[in-house]
Amino acid sequence: QVQLVESGGGSVQAGGSLRLSCATSGITASRYCMGWLRQAPGKERERVASLNADGSTNYADSVKDRFTISGDNAKNTLYLQMSSLKPEDTAMYFCAARFAPWRGFKCATYDYWGQGTQVTVSS
Repeated sequence: QVQLVESGGGSVQAGGSLRLSCATSGITASRYCMGWLRQAPGKERERVASLNADGSTNYADSVKDRFTISGDNAKNTLYLQMSSLKPEDTAMYFCAARFAPWRGFKCATYDYWGQGTQVTVSS
C-alpha cells in the first residue's frame, strides 16, 4: 500500500527558504516517478517539479533555478528545497507518485497523493 505524507510547510517572508519533505511507504524509488504539485485558491493545480525513475528531473519555468527536487532512498523520502520564495509561490503543496513501467518513463499524471502541506509567502 502506497502512502505519502508531506511535512515542512509554513509561513515565510519573500526571499526566504523552506524544505518540504514527503515520507513514502510502499514505493521502490527506482520503479516510480514522483512529483511535487501545488494548487493555490482559484487556480489550477501546477506541477512544479518531477523526479523520474531514472533520476532525471524537470521543473516548471516558474520555479526553475529556485526549487530543487531530490530523493533519499535510504530514508524513503522525497524533498523539495525552495529558495528565493515569492508571494506567488503561496499554495498547498502535494507530493505524488506513479509506478513507472520503464526507467525513462516520465509521468504526466499520478496515481498516489499525499494530503498536502501549506506554504504561505508574505511580501
